[in-house]
Amino acid sequence: MRALARALAVVVLTGLLSCAGSENVVPEAAPSVERWDPFLDTLQEQTLRFFLETTPPTGLAYDRYPSPSPSSIGAVGFALTCYPIAVERGLIGREEAARLVQKTLRLLLDLPQHEGTTNVSGYKGFFYHFIDVQDGTRVWTCELSTIDTGLMLMGALFCQTYFDRDDPVEQDLRHLADTLYRRTDWNWARDGSPGISHSWRPERGFNVTRWRGYDESAFLIILALGSPTHPVPDGMWEYWLEPVKWAEYYGDEFISFGPLFGHQYSFCWIDFRTIQDPYMRARGIDYFENSRRATLSNRAYAIENPEGWIGYADSVWGLTACDGPGDTAFVVEGRTRQFLGYSARGASFDWVNDDGTIAPTAAGGSVAFAPEVCIPALKSLRSLGGGLLWREYGFADAYNATFRTPATPHGWVDRDYLGIDQGPIAIMIENLRNGFVWDVVKKNPYIVRGLRRAGFTGGWLDE
Repeated sequence: MRALARALAVVVLTGLLSCAGSENVVPEAAPSVERWDPFLDTLQEQTLRFFLETTPPTGLAYDRYPSPSPSSIGAVGFALTCYPIAVERGLIGREEAARLVQKTLRLLLDLPQHEGTTNVSGYKGFFYHFIDVQDGTRVWTCELSTIDTGLMLMGALFCQTYFDRDDPVEQDLRHLADTLYRRTDWNWARDGSPGISHSWRPERGFNVTRWRGYDESAFLIILALGSPTHPVPDGMWEYWLEPVKWAEYYGDEFISFGPLFGHQYSFCWIDFRTIQDPYMRARGIDYFENSRRATLSNRAYAIENPEGWIGYADSVWGLTACDGPGDTAFVVEGRTRQFLGYSARGASFDWVNDDGTIAPTAAGGSVAFAPEVCIPALKSLRSLGGGLLWREYGFADAYNATFRTPATPHGWVDRDYLGIDQGPIAIMIENLRNGFVWDVVKKNPYIVRGLRRAGFTGGWLDE
């Protein structure tokens, strides 16, 4: 279901419009620390504790919690990234974190990889989307996921660069991360095409959909271009960009993609401030500014609230992929309302999917782009849903004020946290605070190589 939701969100990005200008006006710095709000410390600590306290001893982070759940290989990548942040925030010792990362990476490397259908965790270096939290093997006959494997690899490479000491544990985890990345066969995942397939199943082969058009997969293309062992050919970045649309939406021009996660995931690790590829250079901004504009447009849509959902406001907004109250419809205040379960929600100039569900990760994952609107939103969300949205590990995944029944008089509130939505909140708060994750990743030669092969120049890349 989640992979389908992502695929449906991707198809909105087709066709390329002409350039809109050539001046290079690029933001120079992160948001001022004067805009820091102590609430972010509390939110980040509780969100980090989600990974520290709920992840099983195997290191295979849950897809969701507390509902019974397998591990999501993408959630593992966010967990790996959060451990060094927790070290920097004083929540865990460096040695303990290093051993935890080492154990996780060792398990991932040792899991069975083959083209069979049972007792298997992956193939050609890629991992199945959902794996058992204890033995790491495939569950639900799910797909071999290129994007979720990429999230894990970003976490692994981040740890490889952060844990740079000469002691045996840190040396070993660096080797493990390197081996996991080097064995990933990006060209196999192309299946003879110019682009990387979304997924593969042994029962029926490759998904025909390719990662193409602006979305969350920018980091995936950078990983594939930067590979020292299976690098994809020159031109893949241009192939990925070819269908994008540059258009105006709520007063700003930018590359549109409805769900905010598409503007967030790559930016958790890669600092796109001040660096540009030819596409963005021609438009006078960088991809960071593009994500800022997307965030502001998401909020502007909620303020206008064209569908009249209950609760939307200037400080209550946030459409992205998240849980929902369920696939059902009933009358609310005299109007039949259609609700969704897990879905990619969003608003763009040519595509809207909105059922009144707000996800805190939308504002949380964008807090580094636009803190002046994201922080008030996050603070407002604490009191919503009858106080049930704000819990032990920060925010539950989603909330819908329109879904009002006798059992949910304050609206529907999710019972679960989702690992892939918790991760961006904790990571982007740290990047807002001091650029920590960005600065570590800047030192990774594989990411730098991938960016250069994609045509990025300027800013920190040239320094």
